Amino acid sequence: MIRNRFKLLLYLSLLFITSCISAPRDTSNTCLMFTDNYFWYKFVKNSEKKWGAPVELQMAIIQRESDFDWLAAPEWDKLFKVIPYKRKSSAFGYSQAVNKTWDQFVRETDQPLALRISFNDSVDFIGWYINKSNQILKIPKDD
Repeated sequence: MIRNRFKLLLYLSLLFITSCISAPRDTSNTCLMFTDNYFWYKFVKNSEKKWGAPVELQMAIIQRESDFDWLAAPEWDKLFKVIPYKRKSSAFGYSQAVNKTWDQFVRETDQPLALRISFNDSVDFIGWYINKSNQILKIPKDD
């Protein structure tokens, strides 16, 4: 019971803290984004050290997938072309990770509290994914 309350408090705290971070105004200039969000730079550099995924590749993936929108999600399928029914995929957050891949990341990295809306967790996921792609498919990490 106490553990569940702690998790809930942690999730709410993270949600509150991440909601204070605004989306970058100009997503075409990575240097300017890092000036505005210094911790983003630290998070991406940590991911680069951990997984060997270049900073520029991680940032390019986030720009392409979510345009740095922490609540990015696919469009809704619609019933009768008007009524929102369900999303086209389970992709969500900065990295647009789908549920099954995110769950695999959480299991393999032993990070049960990782959130797709967290920039730090998202760049860690992207680094892990690039590393996995390199190991399994032999795709170069800088490609």
